[in-house]
Amino acid sequence: MILTPGTISYDQWLAIYHGAPFTLDPACRPGIAQSAAAVARIVARGTPVYGINTGFGKLASVRIAPDDLATLQRNIVLSHAAGVGDPMPVPVARLMMALKLASLAQGASGVRPETVALLEALLDKGLTPLIPAQGSVGASGDLAPLAHMTAAMIGVGHIIRDGEALSAAKVLGDAGLAPLELGPKEGLALLNGTQFSCAYALAGLFEAERLYRTALVTGILSTEAAKGSDAPFDARIHALRGHHGQMETASALRALMDESPIRASHRVNDIRVQDPYCLRCQPQVMGAILDLLRQAGTTLVTEANGVSDNPLIFSETDEALSGGNFHAEPVAFAADMIAIALCEIGSLAERRVAMLVDPALSGLPAFLTPRPGLNSGFMIPQVTAAALVSENKQRAYPASVDSIPTSANQEDHVSMAAHGARRLGGMAANVDAVLGIELLAAAQGCDFHAPLASSPAVEAVRARLRQDVPTLDEDRHMAPDMMAAIALIQTGAIVDLVGPLPGIVA
Repeated sequence: MILTPGTISYDQWLAIYHGAPFTLDPACRPGIAQSAAAVARIVARGTPVYGINTGFGKLASVRIAPDDLATLQRNIVLSHAAGVGDPMPVPVARLMMALKLASLAQGASGVRPETVALLEALLDKGLTPLIPAQGSVGASGDLAPLAHMTAAMIGVGHIIRDGEALSAAKVLGDAGLAPLELGPKEGLALLNGTQFSCAYALAGLFEAERLYRTALVTGILSTEAAKGSDAPFDARIHALRGHHGQMETASALRALMDESPIRASHRVNDIRVQDPYCLRCQPQVMGAILDLLRQAGTTLVTEANGVSDNPLIFSETDEALSGGNFHAEPVAFAADMIAIALCEIGSLAERRVAMLVDPALSGLPAFLTPRPGLNSGFMIPQVTAAALVSENKQRAYPASVDSIPTSANQEDHVSMAAHGARRLGGMAANVDAVLGIELLAAAQGCDFHAPLASSPAVEAVRARLRQDVPTLDEDRHMAPDMMAAIALIQTGAIVDLVGPLPGIVA
């Protein structure tokens, strides 16, 4: 896969997240060299330029002597590598590195070609710096985590190789790579930027898209278990409202129920007039989620293709312009949107589970067990789903409305994009479990309709689940069943069985 910086697509970023190899478009390399040459000319002029021959942040007024410029760049890396907490997951860390590489390769950061080459080599060889995940407020760049990445490049700290954290100096040596000796501007260029926040936000977006699609499948399985109607999915209803996500979602739901004998069995003379909202309003809720995820995707792909360094180098005029592209407010807003979407995917699914275990609403045996009372059936899995949904509600509070001054009030408004994006992984894991519980409960509900079956697509999903989890006839250890169902959700196996579904890229 060849990446052209500034024009990298959503699907390409998704492929990188899943470990696909790539290389930079060779056409970007002259621009990198020209930018580095511009920095050399700026240094030769001797006039003060932020980040090149001055201190940083509140210390920007301090002039640095020419002999100390290399030390200045090394010092900013060492002093800023002050993160704490668990390490970044390797797929997210590698995505962050790719984002930084694509930014530097646009020739506006003043780094040398050999600096870009080292970052490329680390990615190519599967060497990932160990990066503590806490310590960024999402403005002045994601300084602490990017400093840990850069520290590994200069031989300080640790690099993860084959799942093991080892001395960065040793790993570089074993790979035949020399530790980077930073030139003017390079330490700041590597530290400054939104790549940590953007990587976590993109990872959250990728997981949210997978969960949106999965919830369409589990939602239809629940609809069939409750003998719900497909009339609310009629295209004419949604055309009158006009939201694209709603119309596409309704179309997908109709297709999933197509040719269902269960649906045909109650098409006439059904005394129920309308289904509960958790069934009837799936196109409206899930369609709004799809539209929101697409909006977040537009923001994040734009961010991923931008340059968020400071100052920026314009080689045509040998200018270094200070600005604020490092402020991650767009990423923070996108992360907040994704958090809301994850929260609602799980919330609607949990309401369907609650409906299925209630005989007054579903018409099925209480708690989906043939002998309620002696057996509790799905009583407590629904409680677990409710607990996870409420946990996600608490996590969904907007991070972007918070701010706290840093750097002696020089950096007096920050985005909080970093932890706003970082929470998304945990929220997605909660939704994995909720949908896994729904998959089990809905399949169990459909079992009560035998010998009637659902549509071919839904029956393929149910058959796949039954390979790992048999019907619950009597109470048994529930946790292994849940783990097996959650694994099917996480791997995307059930979505793969039903064919194309709407997504962020229409």
